[in-house]
Amino acid sequence: MESVYIEGKTFNKIPYSKNQLNIGEYENCTFINCDFSNSDFAGINFMDCVFDNCNLSMVNLANTAFREITFRNCKMLGLHFENCNKFGLSFNFENTSLNHSSFYQTKIKKTNFKNTSLQEVDFSECDLTNSIFDNCDFLGATFENTSIENADLETSFNYAIDPISNRIKKAKFSLSGISGLLVNFDVIIV
Repeated sequence: MESVYIEGKTFNKIPYSKNQLNIGEYENCTFINCDFSNSDFAGINFMDCVFDNCNLSMVNLANTAFREITFRNCKMLGLHFENCNKFGLSFNFENTSLNHSSFYQTKIKKTNFKNTSLQEVDFSECDLTNSIFDNCDFLGATFENTSIENADLETSFNYAIDPISNRIKKAKFSLSGISGLLVNFDVIIV
């Protein structure tokens, strides 16, 4: 298949789970109500694109480039972001479900997660420095050797983060969520 370059196009209600997206570069494109579930994004470059109300569950992200991407109202289950092209990797998530996904060893400083479900997500060895987690659910999420320095988790919940095995300097947590920092210490908070 020949590589394409597409700029400034809107894709609406396309079932890419049946017809694969063409390999190439997509710049300033908008994808609305598209079903990419189980698709192959290997080697595709996305720059300054918006995915709105799309299903990207189980998409193959091998060497996929995401640069300045917004995912809004998307279903993104079981994705392996550690397989993405690391150069310029940057995205933001709003009202999105990322359950059972993995950011293992990714460097995604200053990422914004707003109203996002992050249940069972693997953040092991991830760099989330200066990231914002606004009203996010971390039930069952894994943090191991993770940097969340200067991150804001004040409005988030259900996290279990060991301050000994993670870098949390100057991270913001709410008083009601402080028990999520003490789960490994077997203490009782009343």
